Amino acid sequence: MSRIYINEVAPRDGLQIEAAFVPTPDKIALIDRLSETGLARIEATSFTSPKAIPNLRDAAEVMQGIRRQPGVIYTALVPNLKGCQRALECGVEEINLVMSASESHSLANLRMTPEQSLAQFAEIVAYARGSGVFINASLSTTFGCPFEGHVDEGRVMTLIERLLETGVQGITLCDTTGVANPAQVKRLCQDAVARWPEVPFTLHFHDTRGMGLANALAAWEAGIVHFDASLGGLGGCPYAPGATGNVCSEDLVHMFEQMGVHTGVDLDALMAVSATLPDLVGHDTPGHVVKAGKADRRYAMPERG
Repeated sequence: MSRIYINEVAPRDGLQIEAAFVPTPDKIALIDRLSETGLARIEATSFTSPKAIPNLRDAAEVMQGIRRQPGVIYTALVPNLKGCQRALECGVEEINLVMSASESHSLANLRMTPEQSLAQFAEIVAYARGSGVFINASLSTTFGCPFEGHVDEGRVMTLIERLLETGVQGITLCDTTGVANPAQVKRLCQDAVARWPEVPFTLHFHDTRGMGLANALAAWEAGIVHFDASLGGLGGCPYAPGATGNVCSEDLVHMFEQMGVHTGVDLDALMAVSATLPDLVGHDTPGHVVKAGKADRRYAMPERG
């Protein structure tokens, strides 16, 4: 419990929802700088339809253009078998599949039911078997749905079990719209870790209601050591009304490092990359530490007149 691992999702989850397309060379430069900060994983892009997510229409060019840093795992989201095929051709080391825990969000976001998602996952896993690529599945709306409200924890556990039966190796539990609270997070994570102690669970929080860091702390107290986070707090979900950015990477690293929990990340280097985001995306970002400085920052005493 003295070490956690950060999966940086800004190049995918952050840039996909920006108003303007970030040029391919700028995406590559961003990922290359992130690769030098000590992050465990970087979700570089998504091999989805350019019509669905036009901001990531350059997925192949990005994956083929980045400079791979030893020790960093480069992952990509794939929505279907065709996306998986494209991702494997580009040498990804991990693919991330996405489905929803709730029926309504699944239909809005993926245009299929959870049952259809599970069937598709089985097909993708079968295709990728033998490639050496790690297969992770993200379960959206784990902690609540924007259309249905509360999602029963028993349903979540059943879906986790069924995901593992398809051959998925890791699972990300997602608070897609930022409705989770720390007590709920701790309870569900304790249950999941107790049932499947061998499974690497990742937690994915949005900071829509200012609960992202509190929820991450609750997950860590329940035994979770893998976290998604987004540089500067970028992100959102086009099919989750009201959702704002992900929990901010530098804020998350700062919190854990202040607690004495090692992240493997050079926080100063990460903050330096985050400081370039406003110029890259054309607006301010919601992260706190890059603006206020680290907690051990010291100031000169004001001069006395």
